[in-house]
Amino acid sequence: MPDPVPDPVPDPVAEGARAVARSLGLTADVETALRARRPDQYVDPVALASLIVSAAALAWTVYRDLRKKTDTPSADVVTRTVRTELRRSRTLTTRDDEIITLTVQETLTAMHSTQEGSGDAKT
Repeated sequence: MPDPVPDPVPDPVAEGARAVARSLGLTADVETALRARRPDQYVDPVALASLIVSAAALAWTVYRDLRKKTDTPSADVVTRTVRTELRRSRTLTTRDDEIITLTVQETLTAMHSTQEGSGDAKT
């Protein structure tokens, strides 16, 4: 009888990320990010969470401000504005830029879904 395959080493970062991803419906995105992570790469989960929450909150604020000027602000304009504002308080890596882009996209998608569901075209 062959020896059973040992369980992989526990990875609380991956487990936590997967749990949140399931709750937010972002499983595929998180799995892709986890596969791209080097085995020796340890992420500070608090710093990552802070970046994501900051980008999402700023995306919402920027979008609402831009809605005063145009009915349909471009996702690219919102993303560039968010990135510029965040650069004022921190140094951004290429990976941070990717996270910001994804966070803005997901935030705008959520906003549009909420608007369509409520019938509110001017949120």
